[in-house]
Amino acid sequence: YFQGVDRYLYHMRLSDDVLLDVMARFQAEMVKGLGRDTNPTATVKMLPSFVRSLPDGSEKGDFLAVDLGGSQFRALEVKVFNDGRQSSQLESKFYPTPKEVIQGSGAELFSYVADCLSDFMESRNLKHKKLPLGFTFSFPCKQTELEEVRFLLSWTKHFKARGVQGTDVASSLRKALQKHKDIDVDVLAMVNDTVGTMMTCGYDDPRCEVGLIIGTGTNACYMEEMRHIDLVEGDEGRMCINTEWGAFGDDGALDDLRTEFDRELDLGSLNPGKQLFEKMISSLYLGELVRLILLKMTKEGLLFNGKVSAALLTKGKIEMKHVSAMEKYKEGLSNTKEILTELNLFPSEDDCIAVQHVCTIVSFRSANLCAAALAAILTRLRENKKLLRLRTTVGIDGGLYKTHPQYPKRLHKVVRRLVPNCDVRFLLSQSGSAKGAAMVTAVAYRLAAQRKQIDAVLAPFVLSLETLRDVKNKMRTELEYGLKRETQDRATVKMLPTYVCGTPDGTEKGKYLALDLGGTNFRVLLVKIRSGRRRSVRMYNKIFAIPLEIMQGTGEELFDHIVQCIADFLEYMGIKGARLPLGFTFSFPCRQASIDKGTLVGWTKGFKATDCEGEDVVDMLREAIRRRNEFDLDIVAVVNDTVGTMMTCGYEDPNCEIGLIAGTGSNVCYMEDMKNIEIVEGNEGKMCINTEWGGFGDNGCIDNIRTKYDKEVDEGSLNAGKQRLSESLRSKVSDQKSIPRILFSSFSFSFSRVLQETVKELAPRCDVTFMLSEDGSGKGAALITAVAKRLHNIGQK
Repeated sequence: YFQGVDRYLYHMRLSDDVLLDVMARFQAEMVKGLGRDTNPTATVKMLPSFVRSLPDGSEKGDFLAVDLGGSQFRALEVKVFNDGRQSSQLESKFYPTPKEVIQGSGAELFSYVADCLSDFMESRNLKHKKLPLGFTFSFPCKQTELEEVRFLLSWTKHFKARGVQGTDVASSLRKALQKHKDIDVDVLAMVNDTVGTMMTCGYDDPRCEVGLIIGTGTNACYMEEMRHIDLVEGDEGRMCINTEWGAFGDDGALDDLRTEFDRELDLGSLNPGKQLFEKMISSLYLGELVRLILLKMTKEGLLFNGKVSAALLTKGKIEMKHVSAMEKYKEGLSNTKEILTELNLFPSEDDCIAVQHVCTIVSFRSANLCAAALAAILTRLRENKKLLRLRTTVGIDGGLYKTHPQYPKRLHKVVRRLVPNCDVRFLLSQSGSAKGAAMVTAVAYRLAAQRKQIDAVLAPFVLSLETLRDVKNKMRTELEYGLKRETQDRATVKMLPTYVCGTPDGTEKGKYLALDLGGTNFRVLLVKIRSGRRRSVRMYNKIFAIPLEIMQGTGEELFDHIVQCIADFLEYMGIKGARLPLGFTFSFPCRQASIDKGTLVGWTKGFKATDCEGEDVVDMLREAIRRRNEFDLDIVAVVNDTVGTMMTCGYEDPNCEIGLIAGTGSNVCYMEDMKNIEIVEGNEGKMCINTEWGGFGDNGCIDNIRTKYDKEVDEGSLNAGKQRLSESLRSKVSDQKSIPRILFSSFSFSFSRVLQETVKELAPRCDVTFMLSEDGSGKGAALITAVAKRLHNIGQK
């Protein structure tokens, strides 16, 4: 009989090779669910839970919790003690979940939840207290914050309340609670039951970083690295991800493993085509799977002499409790005979053995599939931590795992076989997932208290719109000081003319060298510009380090090092004999007398080379080239990196007239009308002005927004009292929208958004497009050289 059943249910017997394949498929689905672009089409939704921390033992207080999602509804009071022993006390009450409520209207469902909670609070004499509430809601939801569920994605299991899908569940619960004027409850956290399970077990075992439910439904959660979660901003720390693995295979990924019985069960379910993985695993469906198998075997004359009873034809007549009873070690056969007799099937002993074996195969397949998906999660945890061997704890809850006589042992055995490099402790949740909701609330309470302290420290960094407008007006004043002849000498924003008077017009062509000096790295580039229909710029470059002893040595040593790097590059490119036009991006304040003359005003960004300030950096470069006596170069232009950035973007978009840098330092340039530049002769056309805005505030005009931390950064810097805006901007890294922001040359997404929104608020009449410079300011230096050559040639003609 065993062999006959084995042959009949051959497709339900999964080998380790098949399970390893399922594990690999699930790993791929996890990656898909975590990606911003791939998530919309992923079946495994990998939903961020906004639970960022496990209990650390310092939590304390009195909390309420409610648990909706299983076969019963539960209300709890959880007291958490911070008495050095990390203990808690729990009182709870179960309520039925009537079919007319869970499949009625959403308003009725949440009203029922609120009524039950009110009843529980009365029974516990809690109505006079204001208490925080954690809500375990065991369905796939898209969350935006811990206490906020934007909308329910879909009902699962046997729930089907109307008008809830796509709505804000937290808001619905709050509205229902507000109707009870005699209770004061604050919904602080909404969590999935898997997250609740992980938190419950995490309170007892700090190693717990996976939550697993195997009951009416099935699902898992785990702690994922923030850097992998594209759907949430931020890269630091970890966040619990609710995988919603019940939907694994809804896109057909498991069709080769699904049997005719799985397909028949799915067609008769409340949600055909959905939660296909769950329908192969959870207790809501396993009894029905067994019934469908027994029905077909009987019809084919393999059981009960081919006699089908009315009960066997009735959906739902075999439940998980029957399957568990039939699989018990000693009384399994007698239980099987009793259950089958109640179904009017009059089994022989052989029939009982065969039916028992059917149950074993169905429940064993469930444990196998569960083990494969769990093994995928454990492997991801191990790889995230870059460990050869992982030691972790899995917190488990659910009726199938708790009541089936052999399920836990089977699951543990298969997991250990699939991931031999993971030492896993399986910890049964004694108090259910609702205690976990209270623990999430307790952790949220603790973090909120910490947040208050952090906010107090960071308060000086939060600048109001009014303050920012004041900064804007002061900057405008300083810009005008820098442009006027009589005030320019004492202006902190130097407004240096660059003698760059034109932007690319598309006719530039030829080969150019470019140098880019401004940070800890020095770049040499060969830039080939093509004009006409096949207009393009091709670049070849090499990056060289500038050691600290060179940055802070003598000027001669610095420029000799630069020329050594140029020589290496020319040799590397095979162009040592060519006398090419060169553009020099020199990202320090320079006073220019022409496009190829730049006198260094002062070092910034950690440079301190001697005998350079007050000197023409182009002459210093020419002298270093002469000292080496190996090659000669035509130095056409010296430019600031902001100017190079503007020219790089101007090549792609002729409307570009501002260059902005935020990296090792910060600066901006823009095209100014010649008539406003008093320190340069002539009133016609425009010229690019290098503002050198890093010095804004060196006269004390923005001391009102400088914090003690800004002052400490300044005092510990190489140029105390200078470049205060640059230092201030670098120190104010925060997610607060009201903080002034700058555009990084390769800026983060949690940065460009804030910059653009704040600019829009402060300059509402300016329609600004932000364009990222992909190729850096070195390309811009070459383009300036090309434009200068073109204008020079026009002048000669």
